[in-house]
Amino acid sequence: MSKQPKQLDKVLSKFDVLCLAIGAMLGWGWVVLSGTWLNSAGSLGTLIAFLVGGLLVIFVGLTYAELASAMPKVGGEHVFVKRGLGKKASFVGSWAIVLGYVSVVTFEAVALPTVLDYLIPNYQTGYLWTINGWDVYLTWVLVGSVGAIILTAINYFGLKTAAFLQVVLTVAIVGIGILLIFGSGINGDTKNLDPLFIGGAGGIMTVLVMVPFLFVGFDVIPQVAEEANLPAREIGKILIISVSAAIVFYMFIALGVGMALDKGALEISQLATADAMATAFNSPLFGKILIIGGIAGIVTSWNAFIIGGSRVIYAMAQDGMLPAWFGRLHPKYNTPSNAVIFLGALAVFAPLLGRPALVWIVDAGGLGIVIAYLMVALSFVALRKKEPQMDRPFKAGKTTFIGWLGVIFSIGFIALYMPGMPAALIWPYEWVMVLGWTLIGAYFFIKMNKGVYHSNDEEIQVNDTDSSVDAKIN
Repeated sequence: MSKQPKQLDKVLSKFDVLCLAIGAMLGWGWVVLSGTWLNSAGSLGTLIAFLVGGLLVIFVGLTYAELASAMPKVGGEHVFVKRGLGKKASFVGSWAIVLGYVSVVTFEAVALPTVLDYLIPNYQTGYLWTINGWDVYLTWVLVGSVGAIILTAINYFGLKTAAFLQVVLTVAIVGIGILLIFGSGINGDTKNLDPLFIGGAGGIMTVLVMVPFLFVGFDVIPQVAEEANLPAREIGKILIISVSAAIVFYMFIALGVGMALDKGALEISQLATADAMATAFNSPLFGKILIIGGIAGIVTSWNAFIIGGSRVIYAMAQDGMLPAWFGRLHPKYNTPSNAVIFLGALAVFAPLLGRPALVWIVDAGGLGIVIAYLMVALSFVALRKKEPQMDRPFKAGKTTFIGWLGVIFSIGFIALYMPGMPAALIWPYEWVMVLGWTLIGAYFFIKMNKGVYHSNDEEIQVNDTDSSVDAKIN
């Protein structure tokens, strides 16, 4: 352990960090879900849902921005919650966000072969088994698993290469999105935006409950704050800019699709965003170009959450919450290599569950994400009261108002996943995933409390001024 580097390398530029977050948020959802949004809430209803949901996410983002600038340490939520609410609460929040990150990493491994169906129909061969009525084929599995191996290797060998990939693909996504908006603006028709509302408040709520999963990604910024070569205040600014950019992107995509396709076309479309692109330019080739943008989105989300998830797992191991194996930095590449391998292995095996796993993984992970948001918002409030003199290069208001809004928002979204609510988790599949993850976490939690795992004295991820926390851990 003593021969390992004392800290991670500062290799990320401001633009790297911005693209990391934006690319994480602009995954495959904007390609595959636009028809669902517009058919559920109408054009104006969809825009309102994204505006309201986006503003609520910004409230949580502001708490992250302040805490990330005050504690630019690897692990993000892990560090914030530990300092604000204590080590036990930190474990709960960290384990919850890891579930969210694992869900995205495994989701993308299933999404990649699913998307390929649109570009290369009937490529599936080598029947394996049937899960929930869907046949799993060897070639389908291999696409997702090989993709997982490649991205895992990129992250294993160094953050800078992964960041370069993120920048290139994020620029491509934004460029293709702008192309759709431009085409719809020229050849679309505002009459297609009717009906403006479908289902009233209920329709808007249907879209609103998708917001946490669509916007998850800004929270990757705090995970890599220690590896960002920029002033602490800039970390907070970039986080808010990235969320604002994602809100604008999603709203314009919804508007572009709504103008390009009329209600009848929307109702029968299997991939509305691609069909809108093809219609706007009167060429199926442009539909395929948009799908390629969707594939880029899969890779950027996948890449970002391998980066973010591995850093949280690494930080937990460094603080004696997980086995030391997870807290190893590679002696040559200076990456949390074992944590990267762990996430990569889960992604490699995820396609074996078949396409039905897409929905199960998304919903289960979404609950973990909003639980972590709640813990961070509570930590924001607690630290404002406990440590009012803490150096906060980026400050989210003069009072705890923003923090309490974040708390209310998070509790509201947690409630939506409960039985009887619009986004209720499905029994048994989704609840089994959540309960299984909880039981594994309980095992590690008990081990942590018994002192089975030991923190690394040289690499412990805490703020240097928090000597009382150091004393408790060591």
